[in-house]
Amino acid sequence: MSNPPIVLVHGLGTSAETTWYNNGWVDLIQDAGREVHALDLLGHGNAPKPTDPEEYREVTRHLLDGFPEVPVDIVAFSHGARLVLEIAIKNPERFHRIVLAGIGENLFREEPERRTAIFEAIESGQSNDPELRYFADLPNLPGGSRSALTAFMRRPGTPKITEELLANVTCPVLVVLGDNDFAGPAGPLVSALPDSIFVELKGVDHFATPKDFGFIDAALTFLDAQPF
Repeated sequence: MSNPPIVLVHGLGTSAETTWYNNGWVDLIQDAGREVHALDLLGHGNAPKPTDPEEYREVTRHLLDGFPEVPVDIVAFSHGARLVLEIAIKNPERFHRIVLAGIGENLFREEPERRTAIFEAIESGQSNDPELRYFADLPNLPGGSRSALTAFMRRPGTPKITEELLANVTCPVLVVLGDNDFAGPAGPLVSALPDSIFVELKGVDHFATPKDFGFIDAALTFLDAQPF
């Protein structure tokens, strides 16, 4: 039996190019002889960029349409990891192994004020807060669109993910989180997944995670995709 394809899913406001190609992931996976698909979320990178929030209602369907037909290994970061979990809850048969990074207890937290502040930073492109400044600048990345990203963030129909729903994700899962990541702690997410392990990245925050070699090494080892 051949190894399954590996799918890579980036986070909010970035792209496959900036997250996976520029940080060496695609080259390393190809060097290991594995098929790789680095996907752009709707509204990001080279994907279509509608500006009506309603057109993002089926954002997970757009993502799933980019998967190969066979069950896949997948590495997903931040908001992309949330979308992958939405898919895996309803379609667990589409996955062989899952790596989630930049996500943890924040998946379950209700933070309307922070969410609103992020929306406003993305929409306006302005903020004096260092963390929010990161989100304000996201549409300035290559392939970015402020109007599309604003619509993406305001899409209707985003489901709530609960510990009970995560019981449907039965494949092996690796959760990777920096000890300085605002998404943490990882414990509640790890505990909710039936077959999961956790790797902590020392001294790593949310935004540095995709390029951290500890993340790359942990993910490729878990997927048995280390290049020779």
